[in-house]
Amino acid sequence: MNPFTFASGGVLRGDRYDIGKATMLDLIRIAYRVPPETIIGGPNWLEFDRFDIAAKAPAESSPETVRKMLQSLLVERFHLAVHNDMRPMPAYVLLLGAGRPKLMESSGAGEQDCKYVDQPAESTTYALSCRNIAMAAFAARLRSMVSDYVRDPVIDATGLEGTWDFDLQWTRRSAVLPAGTGRMTVSDAIEKQLGLKLELREAPAPVLVIDRVDQPTPNAPDVSKRLPPRPRAFEVADLKLSKTGERGYPSYTRGGIHGAGLPLMPMLGFAWDMNTVHTTLRIVGLPKGIESVYFDVNAKTPEHTNGPAIEPDSGFDDDLRAMMRTLLVERFRIKWHYEDRPMDAYSLVSAKPKLQGADPANRASCHTARSLANDPRDANPLLSQLISCRNVTIAQFASKLQQIDDYRFAYPAEDATGIEGRWDFDLNFTPGEMFERTSAGRGVGAPEPNGAISLPEAISKQLGLRLEKRKRMLPVVVIDHMELKPIEN
Repeated sequence: MNPFTFASGGVLRGDRYDIGKATMLDLIRIAYRVPPETIIGGPNWLEFDRFDIAAKAPAESSPETVRKMLQSLLVERFHLAVHNDMRPMPAYVLLLGAGRPKLMESSGAGEQDCKYVDQPAESTTYALSCRNIAMAAFAARLRSMVSDYVRDPVIDATGLEGTWDFDLQWTRRSAVLPAGTGRMTVSDAIEKQLGLKLELREAPAPVLVIDRVDQPTPNAPDVSKRLPPRPRAFEVADLKLSKTGERGYPSYTRGGIHGAGLPLMPMLGFAWDMNTVHTTLRIVGLPKGIESVYFDVNAKTPEHTNGPAIEPDSGFDDDLRAMMRTLLVERFRIKWHYEDRPMDAYSLVSAKPKLQGADPANRASCHTARSLANDPRDANPLLSQLISCRNVTIAQFASKLQQIDDYRFAYPAEDATGIEGRWDFDLNFTPGEMFERTSAGRGVGAPEPNGAISLPEAISKQLGLRLEKRKRMLPVVVIDHMELKPIEN
């Protein structure tokens, strides 16, 4: 009823497996455990149409077995056919610098690892301490460790054998520095501190090529009756008002949710599957004083639901949201219903379009841009979001906007441009939360001397389109009754 815009699930709970709101690109990357950018080809709906999958599998199935089952499902129901290939793809190459490497040869003793070094809360830097690490292992891990700069694989071409000890420190890509302060990018840090070079090139890389994929065949008439029931309640839950004044954040795992000093209002947003900053926009009828209610919770899922996760972040799955909803409804005596009401939501309209016709050889896509030489995200760190859209309709672009900046959009945007055809464009802007933070203290309409550009401004200036608020009939959660003091455990 209120689908948030990100795929969720991928967890085998007991003998039931669920994935929700997943594109075909999501399903393929999960099933074959490959990065999405290495999936080549496919129809223009691959990254836009979303699917829910519920399936039954033996409870003891390993993650690898479940992935094989998902592959079989995609073949049977979507007629998916793929093959492996090698294609030139963007990649970083780690090379020797002009002089001697600034590395210390390791004694070979101790753990082989690179670890983050804690920095002060106000720091604009990240730091790594690497000990007893081989260059090939360092290159393999570099992408995940410095993901704010490096979005492509890293290949070791240093030729250095053995293991090494070194430290590396760089400026966070999105950090806004005081005037006169120099920025240390990851490439700068690797060159100046390690005596190596990190260059963006094209290199042969393994890819998964889609030969065929169709819309799914219909479900069998009785399939829902044969599925195991979905868990909707915690096995046990301790919930009480927080009286210590402590303020905290929830911890989500496949085994449950716990935390102290949790604010009730955003937790309602989590339970009803929305970005929690929009709770008061999507849930109406909240009682006065709710913003001052904090609670402690320690809730455990049924033992049989603790199945193996297919994805690392799958603690944020719809089962946990449903269990939290059941708990809050019960303990705060909530009576509620869904209702369509006229709500303010963004529509994308035409102004003076500045659009370039698409190259039809590309599959329709709209996502964060990969690594670029002379990247505009480095020239102005406040413009930290760069979206690359290729071969998309304006309707497809509008459907992605909530996912692109979910802080700004309480509801999905609608396409009201009337523009037909397919287009290629890039969009560079300051994400909603960052824009709001950096703009704090300035009056409405004040200039932005720091270089921040909101998403609506970027759409206007860079695409010649316009976002405007209009009334639309949209679903809201209506609270008919709610108490602010939970019933006792």
